[in-house]
Amino acid sequence: MSTQTPPPAPALSQNAQAIKTAFETLSPSTVPALIDLYTADARFVDPFNDVRGRCAVNAIFAHMFEQVGAPRFVITRVIDGGDNVFMRWDFTFTARGKPQHIHGATHFELNDAGLITLHRDYWDAAQELYEKIPVLGRVLRWIRGKLAVKIA
Repeated sequence: MSTQTPPPAPALSQNAQAIKTAFETLSPSTVPALIDLYTADARFVDPFNDVRGRCAVNAIFAHMFEQVGAPRFVITRVIDGGDNVFMRWDFTFTARGKPQHIHGATHFELNDAGLITLHRDYWDAAQELYEKIPVLGRVLRWIRGKLAVKIA
């Protein structure tokens, strides 16, 4: 049995690389550089927000830094389709002194100048957050179990 090394990932476009780097190095001091990658009327959508404009996107990241400790994105996969970029990520942070971890993905639509016009996050708020809340989590896990396919 031989093990083959997978082929190297294709090189990312300058735009995809800039977005990846901005998220991997995100800190309160680098948020302005990240916001510069968005158009003035960019739309940001996640399980809690649906906003437009750089000011609103900036507010979301500022809020993130206020609400959680040591937030960090680790980009685990990038699919660079030119004007559509998909990134799979792991988001780690602390909340109430406990380490937390969210798996998710983001779809970015870019304009002809390579700026983000749409940032749409996909992650399961119920499984990644709500199920970790003591009483609510128990109820949600019970519901998930009732709805799951039973495989013998």
